Amino acid sequence: MHPSRHRLILLAATTAATVVAGTLGAVVASAAAVGCRVDYQITNQWQGGFGANVTVTNLGDPVNGWAVTWSYAAGQQVTQAWNAAVTQSGAQVTARNVDHNTAIATNGSASFGFNGSWTGSNPVPGSFALNGATCTGAPPTDEPTTPPSTTPPPTTPPPTTPPPTTPPPSAGVVQMEKLDRGLVSVRSGSGNLVSWRLLGTETTGVEFNLYRGATKVNATPITGATNYLDSGASAGSAYTVRAVVGGVEQAASAPALQFGAGYLDVPLQVPAGGTTPSGESYSYSANDASVGDLNGDGSYEIVLKWDPSNAKDNSQSGYTGNVYVDAYTLTGTRLWRIDLGRNIRAGAHYTQFQVYDYDGDGRAEVAMKTADGTRSGTGQLIGSSSADHRNSSGYVLSGPEYLTMFNGQTGAIASTVSYDPPRGTVSSWGDSYGNRVDRFLAGTAYLDGQRPSLIMARGYYTRAVIAAWDFRNGTLTRRWTFDSNSSGNGAAAGQGNHQLSVADVDADGRQEIVYGAATIDDNGRLLHSTGNGHGDAMHVGDLDPGRAGLEVFKVDEDASKPSSYFADARTGQVLWSTPASGDNGRGVSADIWAGSPGAESWSSAVAGLANTRGQNVGRKPSSANFLAWWDGDPVRELLDGTKIDKYGTGGETRLLDGSAVASNNGTKSTPALSGDILGDWREEVIWRTTDSRALRIYSTPTPTSTRIYTLMHDPQYRVAIAWQNTAYNQPPHPGFFIGNGMNTPPTPDIHLR
Repeated sequence: MHPSRHRLILLAATTAATVVAGTLGAVVASAAAVGCRVDYQITNQWQGGFGANVTVTNLGDPVNGWAVTWSYAAGQQVTQAWNAAVTQSGAQVTARNVDHNTAIATNGSASFGFNGSWTGSNPVPGSFALNGATCTGAPPTDEPTTPPSTTPPPTTPPPTTPPPTTPPPSAGVVQMEKLDRGLVSVRSGSGNLVSWRLLGTETTGVEFNLYRGATKVNATPITGATNYLDSGASAGSAYTVRAVVGGVEQAASAPALQFGAGYLDVPLQVPAGGTTPSGESYSYSANDASVGDLNGDGSYEIVLKWDPSNAKDNSQSGYTGNVYVDAYTLTGTRLWRIDLGRNIRAGAHYTQFQVYDYDGDGRAEVAMKTADGTRSGTGQLIGSSSADHRNSSGYVLSGPEYLTMFNGQTGAIASTVSYDPPRGTVSSWGDSYGNRVDRFLAGTAYLDGQRPSLIMARGYYTRAVIAAWDFRNGTLTRRWTFDSNSSGNGAAAGQGNHQLSVADVDADGRQEIVYGAATIDDNGRLLHSTGNGHGDAMHVGDLDPGRAGLEVFKVDEDASKPSSYFADARTGQVLWSTPASGDNGRGVSADIWAGSPGAESWSSAVAGLANTRGQNVGRKPSSANFLAWWDGDPVRELLDGTKIDKYGTGGETRLLDGSAVASNNGTKSTPALSGDILGDWREEVIWRTTDSRALRIYSTPTPTSTRIYTLMHDPQYRVAIAWQNTAYNQPPHPGFFIGNGMNTPPTPDIHLR
């Protein structure tokens, strides 16, 4: 390394916020340096104590073993740390790596956190050093040709104009994630299928060059679909991809993830089991998952819920073990673990967690219902640690209920508020023993057409209440609450599903909440209700591209109502339906067969396969569960249990059998997650391994000639990935038609944060 690369200049910036009336502010410092950058964030403060998170980014050569040092100016003392071994001598603090985060690659980062004590004031440290080198944030460079200015920095920063709360229209209206290429290499026969993301802001004028090591493998820039079959290449080949814009090759992507056997294993840390107050032993299995860019690096991390073996449906009495929620990088580093505590019951209807960048800072947050005894990923306690609100039947029907927004990078508490809607009188939700009062749903929606809001709901068999929340400037604030008990809203009572969907059904640029048979407008008012009641499955999308707008296909369990129906999503007008037949428990709608235009719809209680006009056009598929775009054509495939099948008029063709994996949620047989999380527009599927020691991610080995930007830049599809884990998991649909004879997808009106 050139000697000048060790020359260091300190640049520090601090911001402060107050802690008032239970609202946690944030104190942040970023110390940027030649060779490294340190971001120091005070995540919360209490009388005499505080929590902090530190992220060090290595901008120089790779390091194997690290120590970050700083000094405190006001007597602060570190008391407890995680993801680092922290020692303190007087004012000097040293944080050293632990086993799982020893190495930091160039442009890589490591994070750790701690709790500390403070009295009087808690100023941010003025400088940091990594392995003895002061951090200033600029990467190593050669010696400048002119000496640096010797003018001292101002003692106070110059005034700045605060950024606008919403981006200018010319930059795109809807806030979406700034993703990297998501480059993957999947073993395909004797070669590798390499695929990558086309961003939603790159619908025209972008070509690509693919490199195997230093060798460009394509003779001319790739102008079509964003995948390339590198025939004859070894399984361990390393790949990068470079965009070509206006004939100029851009910077290289991050190296491809290797799916040498067709999948990638993400190692997990299984929680220890326990024993209930009644003496029942239990263990843990990995359950539902979601994704978000938790640290702002452009790649997804996985947020995973752990369910104990004694998890219960709301109709079942009995104690359950605690629910845990973890965050993992795709390489298996656990970022944090949240323990929801004894006062959150385990089961499919209790913990609906949302992962999304709600405040637009480029890093996703994680939201969920909490209670007395919940502990954050940094060890912070919510409410009372000793409170036990479980009754003798194991139900939690008393005690405070909270909604908490957690920092996605650290698991620390960002904001906690009282849960809305409150339980009130248990019997007012439809029974007195605790079944219907604790039926929760959750989602994410662009209610203002620009920034995402959090949706939290309670009840659907009788009373239905939906609350919309904004997370801005570190605080949760309620946007509106919809209550079917309120005047004018009675048509929404009893209309909810074991799921919800989110879509811009009226094409006004703002998304609505499709709450089963009722739809709530973006302003919190009832838009319409079919009155067909509760059901277990629903699909919302451009299911019939031959007519304007979106459609809804829904199954019902009311013996006096249609067993299934196909409706206009904007008006609720039922376009066709099937006769009543009792509880119709499963139903799917998607273009799975090129033999009829648009989506086909089918369900458990109805024979045959219906076209967009309700006519029977052939054999019903052997499964009615999930979906995935897997092979090379735009017609969708059947995902059920641990397999993917291609529909055919005479039977299915098996495309994938998951190896040593298990599906979730009993007879629902759903994956941990399925969606377009890597590579081109086709969808990955994530199952837990049978021992829950890993999440196994499968990605297609089949080339495609269809070029579509990443589905995660379609707002309807992206929020569908967020709500996929809600109660009875359902597959995502974009806001435009993908299938046989499809048109060119519309350009999304988005900007990237």
